Amino acid sequence: MTNAKGWEPVQRLRTYEQVMSQIEERILDGRLKAGDHLPSERDLAVLLGVSRPSLRESLRVLEALGVVDIRRGGGADGGAVLVGTPGPGFVNLLKLQLALGHFDSTDVLDTRTALETWSCTEAATRSSADDHRDLAAILDQMDDLSIEAKEFNRLDTAFHVRIAEATGNTLTAHLMGSLRTAINRQMIEAYERLDDWRATAVVVRREHRTILDAIIRRDAPAASRLVSEHIHDFYKIGNVGGTYPPG
Repeated sequence: MTNAKGWEPVQRLRTYEQVMSQIEERILDGRLKAGDHLPSERDLAVLLGVSRPSLRESLRVLEALGVVDIRRGGGADGGAVLVGTPGPGFVNLLKLQLALGHFDSTDVLDTRTALETWSCTEAATRSSADDHRDLAAILDQMDDLSIEAKEFNRLDTAFHVRIAEATGNTLTAHLMGSLRTAINRQMIEAYERLDDWRATAVVVRREHRTILDAIIRRDAPAASRLVSEHIHDFYKIGNVGGTYPPG
């Protein structure tokens, strides 16, 4: 409650939040970096002046966020280690927030369109022959006429993520992979709502081929335009997210 002078009482942090705050501060200012081991549980509890259960609670939260890896056993390889590669924490959080309705379908559509048009533009400029071969191989697998909707969607995701990887921007690729994983359920449900998903798959296959062709030809404007049309067409046909945004 705010008092007469406009000041608010300071909120007391729980112990594990204070522990997390100190670890986060050291990561942000560079005192801790990827691959570093935290002190042993016993030593760190003494250094921080907290109980070991409180310390374990904070480490479990950081592990769930993909910040630390808790390695069992003693010796040099055991204990809590700062993670050097992106973990599942971001995608799990995003998936739950989407499921709880924190972002509506228009937010998702606009964000995906922005990421994918940029990715296709960059891929048309920076992709290699190996990238083109990998993308073509994914589309060849999608051409299997006996494929089921779930597998078709998995390959569809792989195609779009692989385009993001072809940009050479690892953060964009991670964001793309996280977003597609987070909306996986909505995409499958969109296919299930279709009267004939295989007929739609024919269109998706054709559009994928034209996108890849534009990337191979280094036609960035065409690749960007084609992927934007591709995404909006499917969201409209499949009613992804339950309601397609107007316009």
